[in-house]
Amino acid sequence: MSWVGKPLRRKEDYRFLTGAGQYVADAAAAMNAAHMYILRSPHGAAGLRRIDIAAARALPGVLDIITGADLEASGIGGLPCAWPVVSRDGSPMVHPVHPVIPVDRVLHVGDPVAAVVAVTAEQAETAAEAILVDYEVWPCHTDLATVLTPGAARVRAELPDNLCFDWDLGNAAAVDAQLAASAHVVTLDLVQNRVNASPMETRGTLGIYDRGRDDYTLYTSSQNPHSIRVTLSASTLKVPEEKIRVISPDVGGGFGMKIYHYAEEVLVLVAARRINRPVRWIASRLEAFQADTYARDHVTRVSLGLDRDGTFRAMKVHTIANMGAYLSTFAPSIPTFFYANPFPGPYALRDVYVHVQGVFTNTTPVDAYRGAGRPEATYVMERIVEAAARALDMDPFEIRRRNAIPADAIPYKTPFLWTYDSGNLPALMDLARAAADIDGYAARKAATEARGCLRGMGVAFYMEACGMGPSKLLIEAGLGGGQFEVATVRVSPTGGIVVLTGSHSHGQGHETAFAQIVADKTGIDPALIEIVHGDTAKVPYGVGTYGSRSLSVGGSALAVTTDKVVTKMKRIAAHMLGTDAADIDLSDGIFRARASNRSLHFTEVARRAYAPVDYPAGMEPGIDETTYYDPEAFTFPYGCHIVEVEIDPETGTTTVDRYLAVDDFGRIVNPLIVEGQIHGGAAQAIGQACMELCRYDPETGQLLTGSFMDYAMPRATDVPAVELVSMETICTTNPVGAKGCGEASAIAGPAAVINAICDALHEHGVRHLDMPATPEKVWTAIQAASLRAEDTADA
Repeated sequence: MSWVGKPLRRKEDYRFLTGAGQYVADAAAAMNAAHMYILRSPHGAAGLRRIDIAAARALPGVLDIITGADLEASGIGGLPCAWPVVSRDGSPMVHPVHPVIPVDRVLHVGDPVAAVVAVTAEQAETAAEAILVDYEVWPCHTDLATVLTPGAARVRAELPDNLCFDWDLGNAAAVDAQLAASAHVVTLDLVQNRVNASPMETRGTLGIYDRGRDDYTLYTSSQNPHSIRVTLSASTLKVPEEKIRVISPDVGGGFGMKIYHYAEEVLVLVAARRINRPVRWIASRLEAFQADTYARDHVTRVSLGLDRDGTFRAMKVHTIANMGAYLSTFAPSIPTFFYANPFPGPYALRDVYVHVQGVFTNTTPVDAYRGAGRPEATYVMERIVEAAARALDMDPFEIRRRNAIPADAIPYKTPFLWTYDSGNLPALMDLARAAADIDGYAARKAATEARGCLRGMGVAFYMEACGMGPSKLLIEAGLGGGQFEVATVRVSPTGGIVVLTGSHSHGQGHETAFAQIVADKTGIDPALIEIVHGDTAKVPYGVGTYGSRSLSVGGSALAVTTDKVVTKMKRIAAHMLGTDAADIDLSDGIFRARASNRSLHFTEVARRAYAPVDYPAGMEPGIDETTYYDPEAFTFPYGCHIVEVEIDPETGTTTVDRYLAVDDFGRIVNPLIVEGQIHGGAAQAIGQACMELCRYDPETGQLLTGSFMDYAMPRATDVPAVELVSMETICTTNPVGAKGCGEASAIAGPAAVINAICDALHEHGVRHLDMPATPEKVWTAIQAASLRAEDTADA
């Protein structure tokens, strides 16, 4: 039977739902580990004049206290930025050191000041409170709108201003000329709000040092353990990579935030070496808000030029992107490479110019979060397209379909880096319009208004670039490492199959979907295929899971490796059956010779591979194959998400009443997993669009949203049952044919929700609302519009 395409329930869910998952805090070594507590800066910017640890060190249970000076003396390096960019004048970006613990200054609330290790967590926290720190409080800057103005407080006193890089893509002069010649030019100022990933499991890490072997074991809640091992060796801990083992067991959500090498991963290993005892650190939710990377955080002006019939002629984008106080691992690439190259998405527009200024502020570093640059680009694109439809009084579906890349133009080379290999965008738009039930919308709107509420419909048409590869392209763009993936397939003497994959699962269902790929090629039940990931001592190598690359890159590595296994087993089977390998078919776990109709079970062939008495000449025993798969290209899923909202004008409360996702993800291995990914992304999209916002006090840099009492997260009642419609065109650039699905809703959703809200408020004269469209913001916009209407009537 064919296993690819079946909606199998995730086999890993049994252990999660029954409390049998194994997370960092569940590791056996954690049971007897000492506890680490990080003393963090309460100030947005301050000098460290003196740190007195004497009283704290004398308290009961305290085993060690580590300061920045201790790390500096022992040669610990700074946290890496793996993707530097070059400014448009050819100069390198400003690339300051990101210390594990600063020595002489702190640059954001939550910056580490000291690490306390004690027998219990309570003793460590008590000792941290006894450390005396003499801070010299400095002016700080958190506001993107004014961060580059003359006289703005400098985040780094040694720099002339707060600019990290000044980068662009496209031909500015050509775009300006096209805008000048356009019949209509529509301009919008947009804010992409700062959000926190907030996974269910906070970050945790456990360090173990073996003095006899002089080696280290790190348990860490991470999306890519091999990359953490590399950066520990090359950048921070600075010991041979072979002396480090990194284990990422079950991970309770990551969303991009758990890709990076964090200070605590270094500190638990240093502490374990210093006290010769395992040391663990588990983040509190407050620490997650203070020290996890944030995401998005842009201010943008975009202009779109159009002909009289609504055809797009040119687009110009200027964005100021927050980097935070330090540069995180991928931070500079998110608002440049991953933000600019996807423009203009699904549209046949050639003249585009994107200018991005990355800036330092006294805030927590910003990096990738579900979608990583693509949600920001789609939001800009779809908000300006919606504004253009309003300005030209055009149907929002029609203006998008009119400008969509024609089906016969694919493969299509975009104005920038990409070539779309497959798809039919106009057909998908037609499918989306039909599924949206446009004819029934008037009745739904009338029913909403009868209840005294407002109703709006929003559309977002997106084209995503995901898959992260090939390595050559990314290294040429500035990335400091390859973006291949690794898979090993082993068949045991009894016919069991073990798969080792460098793609790490943190909720995506790899143990089910990857087993389906192997099962499809071998005929073995997926339930009998063991998937191993997350341990650098077991898996040969790996790059990790992010950027919707699990199936298109990790799955392709697995498919190629399984083909190697099947090829070898066919040779063995052919030898056993006295025929040629070309005469052997494999299905349902049975090798059959076409000419004679004789057959062998999978287990019989596996047994012969490990008992090579009568064996093909020149073949080694055993069945153990490995592939390092470097993808040919990025993949390009696309779709149209349609949202309908209801707004109570008395309170400003927005209810997302309908969420329709129409997508082309290429070949779908497990529809049930895809459905879960779309639902999860929709929840995050609704959260960003309607409620999530990290805020700092502009004067002090104090974090004002340090808990779920202050930072609003979507709940079950905020998310409707998501409707899914699929269109499948197979990706031509990888052997699985998959395009990726994990980020789609997070990319299209925010724009669709805000477009729907603005549509509902259009009759009140509201042209635009920035995210998050909180009840207060919506109510205020309605009241302001009413006052304007009254003033106009009085005049």
